[in-house]
Amino acid sequence: MGTLKNIFTWWEGATFGTWLFSRRNGSKVGTDAAGNTYFESKKPIDGRVHRWVMYNGSNDASRIEPEWHGWLHNTTDIVPADLPPARPWQKEPLPNLTGTPAAFRPAGALERGGNRAAATGDYEAWSPN
Repeated sequence: MGTLKNIFTWWEGATFGTWLFSRRNGSKVGTDAAGNTYFESKKPIDGRVHRWVMYNGSNDASRIEPEWHGWLHNTTDIVPADLPPARPWQKEPLPNLTGTPAAFRPAGALERGGNRAAATGDYEAWSPN
């Protein structure tokens, strides 16, 4: 079932067409800690080199590390494997937590009871003349 799933689905990794395109028209540049593989086109298209990622697992852009994100969007030409080590004050990147129990829920959200803070009286509703 794994091969058929890979041919017809795109939301859980690369399809067969993407995999074939990457092998024919791109050259592998590197991988990150999550196992995502990064490619660069062998020939410039419209005057520039195109870059893309093949995810290891679900296709979620928040799984791309910030250094690789900069490289993908041509912010820098330095491959992240060649970058200096992270500074001690830098935090590890977080995945997108939307839809999980760890997602941010502000005061007043239904998941937190739906109780908002009382109005302070500093708001005056607009009404047309």
